[in-house]
Amino acid sequence: MHSLDDRCLRYLAEAVGCGSVRAAADKLDVNASAVSRQLAQMEAQLATPLIERHSRGVRATPAGHLLLDYYRRQASDREDVLAKLAALKGLRRGHIDVVLGEGFVGDLMSGLLQDFWARHPDLTMVLDLAATNDVVRRVVEDEAHLGLVYNPPPEPRLRTHLAMPHPIRLLVRTDHPLAAHPGPVRLADLAGHRLGAMHPATGIRQIVAAAEREEGVRLEPALTTGSIGVLKQFVASGAGVTLLPAFCAAQEVADGTLAVLPLADPGLNAVEARIVTRRGRQLAPAAAKLLQHLARGLAREGRAGERTLRKAMSDHGKPVDLTISGKNA
Repeated sequence: MHSLDDRCLRYLAEAVGCGSVRAAADKLDVNASAVSRQLAQMEAQLATPLIERHSRGVRATPAGHLLLDYYRRQASDREDVLAKLAALKGLRRGHIDVVLGEGFVGDLMSGLLQDFWARHPDLTMVLDLAATNDVVRRVVEDEAHLGLVYNPPPEPRLRTHLAMPHPIRLLVRTDHPLAAHPGPVRLADLAGHRLGAMHPATGIRQIVAAAEREEGVRLEPALTTGSIGVLKQFVASGAGVTLLPAFCAAQEVADGTLAVLPLADPGLNAVEARIVTRRGRQLAPAAAKLLQHLARGLAREGRAGERTLRKAMSDHGKPVDLTISGKNA
């Protein structure tokens, strides 16, 4: 019966994660020959190749991916068990890794995290910003306990704990000619207007690209960025317009700086923001507490943001259907 050596599994994970054996050896502070030798021995023991070498480094074979999934589950289970043992001893310490899209930062920093830390002052946290596909990957590979993501692609390994509609809207300055546009705006109506767009790797841009194909138009952004903040500054400066989820700009709309207009394409109105974890993962107490706190808080913030945005749009003569209702899954 074959045994799986933790050290060999770690070498495999680092080689695939770093993209090469040499880079993995540098990270692990061991000789590259030692990493290669251990991987070769594990391949011989299991009688199957675990990595494929190519011009840019190495990648995992199907058997390699199977072992990587096992190694990551083992590591996360060990972490969760240790955290639960600490909780049984009455300890209050713990650590949480969260990966999220930039659009969630405003919601978290508006008071949700402050409230959480007021209740659990000894817990530590890492918040990493990432594009949609990377949020999904990091949650599935147990690099993060929780993910907050816009419109993730279908992934059976993800579990959704909260899904909230977050339609994509046209964001313009209040004195922009399109601010007076009657009715929903078609993507074709943006022709002749300078457009700022999210990077193609982001969920927002992928949704917009699908709407372009559906409508038979091709948008040519003057500015492409991975930052929602940059796009809002782009619009606020009068440089152009952009397409973003409405609540990314709720405060600016409430302040009267920017206006949000509905879009005609139904695909742009059926977008969801989600809190996700890896299906089957038993979260440690600290992460489970944060998940519960965020699910309640984001649902509450979404309803409050809807009311604020509705009032602001009404004050500017632009009533818009912006219904937001959180649902647990």
